[in-house]
Amino acid sequence: MEDVILMENVWKAYPNGVMALNGIDLSVKQGEFVYIVGPSGAGKSTFIKMIFRELKPTRGKIFINNKNIANLRERQVPYFRRKIGVVFQDFRLLPKLTVYENVAFALEVIEEHPRQIKRRVMEVLDLVGLKHKMRSFPDQLSGGEQQRVSIARSICNRPPVLIADEPTGNLDPETSWQIMDVFKRINEQGTTIVMATHNRDIVNKIRHRVLALEGGMIVRDQQEGDYGYED
Repeated sequence: MEDVILMENVWKAYPNGVMALNGIDLSVKQGEFVYIVGPSGAGKSTFIKMIFRELKPTRGKIFINNKNIANLRERQVPYFRRKIGVVFQDFRLLPKLTVYENVAFALEVIEEHPRQIKRRVMEVLDLVGLKHKMRSFPDQLSGGEQQRVSIARSICNRPPVLIADEPTGNLDPETSWQIMDVFKRINEQGTTIVMATHNRDIVNKIRHRVLALEGGMIVRDQQEGDYGYED
């Protein structure tokens, strides 16, 4: 399996002097499912933002699908992000668009053919179990349903990498397990998933590779690992 994410000696210093990442070296293979865990302030958010180029490293190289994104010009960033799916804790749906329109929007911006848009949107809504809600608006949905719409939107371009930043953080336990089942199905189709999470129960029960960050450094890299932190 080839590397879809490769970090080489990545450092990130903020203007206030805080060193958020300290010489990260990492490779993630195609099809892996990786949890990012660690205490608050460990560098998880910075790490995640580096992968979809919301932040640039102070030093080092970050390769996504063999492309060094640290060197991207700003005008190239939107095109790069079309190949990365991102799911946030707060859903970030467009409130005046229906479920169908929210998902279709991601394909419309790349000028996909309308017939292809319809077929793909229905495919991903079926995958997340929301075809019956396609005409609903976000405020008519539960939190779990809104997150599933967000996931559907993030994968409609068939990205090889899906980044999830605390995707169950605003959800109750039962709904969180349902969301994890959706991620499982996506991963089984070959998509690489990198998920930052504080959810110990999920990490301990659904075993995947665990990267633990502390002080901006990877202090543990464990296949089928556990959460390893107390609240």
